[in-house]
Amino acid sequence: SLGKAGAFSFYPGKNLGALGEGGAVTTADESLAQTVRMLRDHGQSRKYYHEFEGYNGRLDALQAGLLSVKLKFLPTWNNRRRQHAAYYNNLLETVAAVIPPFEPGWAKTIYHLYVVRVKQRDTLQDYLKQRLIGTGLHYPVPLHLQKAYGDLHYAAGDFPVSEKVAGEILSLPMFPELTEEQQNRVVAAIADFVGNK
Repeated sequence: SLGKAGAFSFYPGKNLGALGEGGAVTTADESLAQTVRMLRDHGQSRKYYHEFEGYNGRLDALQAGLLSVKLKFLPTWNNRRRQHAAYYNNLLETVAAVIPPFEPGWAKTIYHLYVVRVKQRDTLQDYLKQRLIGTGLHYPVPLHLQKAYGDLHYAAGDFPVSEKVAGEILSLPMFPELTEEQQNRVVAAIADFVGNK
């Protein structure tokens, strides 16, 4: 349902996280599935026969077992995240300086992250940190300005919207066990900060 292939991360901080690195690819294309299987196992079509250079990216049985158990809870955890996002949205309606995440009507977001936009993001992040409220930056440098993509020869100013947004985004606390009391505290601190600016 995601196209020719779907990719999922099981990084520990994700909605369905393993104890370490892990992921999965889903596809209905058997040829693509075979290529992915070979990529994860050193490019082998069968043991000791390498058709191309691959990786050691096999999900071990312990991780798979843990994920199988956690998978049963994922719908409940995702629903809680949606409820928390709706509560944040409601609280932030009165904080005009904050732009909450946009969810189109055709989507059903699972809110791995709850990312807002706010001017003076770094100052706000420090302000919240002083009040023992953790936040995150996902991600502070746009792709076209990453050293890894320097060979594409993009420069600052080439994608002004991405650059602007990268300087304004801030991830607020979001996890299934988040309480309304905690959310009230987060938004009250943000309102206090923007009210003083």
